[in-house]
Amino acid sequence: MLLIENLLDIKNDYVFKRLFGHVGNEDITKDLLKSITNEKITEIELDCNTITEKDMFDDKVGILDIKAKLNGNINCDIEMQVVDRKNVEKRILFYWSKMYSGSIKQGIDYSELKKGIVVLIVDYNLEKLKNISKFMTKWNIREEESPKIILTDDLEFYIIELEKVKKMKEDSILKSWLEFIKNPKVVSSMENNEIKKAREELMKISKDEHERYLAELRQKYIMDQKAIQDFGYDKGIKKGLEQGLEQGLAEGIEQGLAQGLAEGEKKKAKEIAKKMKIKNKQIEEIMDLTGLSKEEIESL
Repeated sequence: MLLIENLLDIKNDYVFKRLFGHVGNEDITKDLLKSITNEKITEIELDCNTITEKDMFDDKVGILDIKAKLNGNINCDIEMQVVDRKNVEKRILFYWSKMYSGSIKQGIDYSELKKGIVVLIVDYNLEKLKNISKFMTKWNIREEESPKIILTDDLEFYIIELEKVKKMKEDSILKSWLEFIKNPKVVSSMENNEIKKAREELMKISKDEHERYLAELRQKYIMDQKAIQDFGYDKGIKKGLEQGLEQGLAEGIEQGLAQGLAEGEKKKAKEIAKKMKIKNKQIEEIMDLTGLSKEEIESL
């Protein structure tokens, strides 16, 4: 194995979208999706939308996911997640429902609805899947007592847990792709031409100063989100125990958690504002991105 240094982390969702969602990289995205879905993909169209600096601090549903159309009639949504928000089932169902309902215009026959595929790659283990050892699970609508019968193949979810990849001994193109996503610095002899092309593209992105800047902004946001989760949880429990004596444990924990999360968000906003001031960003732009007042920003 060969080790390559200074590559950006593909698990950073900005880098993931820049690599697999960028127009011009259709071949590598098609190969990744073929290894996941086993679909015969003859053509792929990527939905190109510009990622701005503001997006790096935003967490609106779907902002950094990848939208693609396969073979002209299958809609696909791909997302990379590293923060466990405990709502993954609802999140992927929301993605699919938006794609499915948006695949026809009002008044058109329901038979024109297009198949929707959601691919979710997570860098953590899902609690509900803890008893399933394989790294990828596929989900459809099935009959309870006859699970081999699928009601419709229009609904298709794939959940990939990167933490489980190392436990799988058998080799495959999909496993090579996932190992590349986990650690692109390590070159394996099992890689195909498309994975090699993906690494070359990642090397170009990693050498671009502006791309690195955007990736670092997003990584800072991701780390802040993890810190806020931990901070809010710890403070919420402590606050809940204190208030629980008077108000009841459940109510106290809820209020304490809300307060902890609010303080964590404020702390994160100030850290972002400091970094933007260092880069000589306009006060109005910092206010828009962080929600802080002019006075708060000037006092930092």
